[in-house]
Amino acid sequence: MYELTDRVALVTGASRGIGRAIALAMSRLGAIVVATDVLAEELGTVVAEIEQAGGRATAATVNITDPAAVEAAVAMALERHGRLDVLVNNAGVTRDNLLARMKREDWQVVIDVNLTGAFNCMQAVMRPMMKQRSGRIISISSVVGQMGNAGQANYAASKAGLIGLSKSLAREMAGRNITVNVVAPGLIDTHMTRALPESVRAEWAAKVPLGRFGTAEDVASAVCFLASDEAGYVTGQVLAVNGGMYT
Repeated sequence: MYELTDRVALVTGASRGIGRAIALAMSRLGAIVVATDVLAEELGTVVAEIEQAGGRATAATVNITDPAAVEAAVAMALERHGRLDVLVNNAGVTRDNLLARMKREDWQVVIDVNLTGAFNCMQAVMRPMMKQRSGRIISISSVVGQMGNAGQANYAASKAGLIGLSKSLAREMAGRNITVNVVAPGLIDTHMTRALPESVRAEWAAKVPLGRFGTAEDVASAVCFLASDEAGYVTGQVLAVNGGMYT
């Protein structure tokens, strides 16, 4: 089992779904979690759950599209814990529609949150990581960013952009012992997919060679590996967690 003992990890979008699973998994491995989201009440629930299990966590309500808010959250983490070892860019939104019908604001908000928000977080953590000459930056992309999907041009563009951004930063940061990687989930069982009709879920699951939806914990395990010492020689990579849906 990997260890993240006393690593300080900032996780965006940590209030539910994959982000929540990542925060909980990292805490169980010994990390000090700085959990951020725009959903303050749900975020408090996650932090309470971590603390009740004997872990350490801090909540920070942050809109990652606001660079000043991101900088403030990073400064808080540094002041409270003295270092920042891991950034997990997980926060994301969808505004699905066929491109011919897509409103410009629906295009822009997805790019602003999913891609520019990750850029804001990366810029904010780079200086302290470079100073301590170590760090892990892990971004959550999607199988849609690799293969595309009708009705999700904005989401696919943002998630594909996240891969290119991460690969470029990996080359820039390698000399400072900072690794930058991507996890690309496929069909994952979350609150969003559970809202789909069972017939639709069954149809989607049939497209996956493993024959089922993945779990948020499957994604969290991949993130924990990339954050661990065992992944110290892995950078600029995309780790697919998709049940064989796209290879």
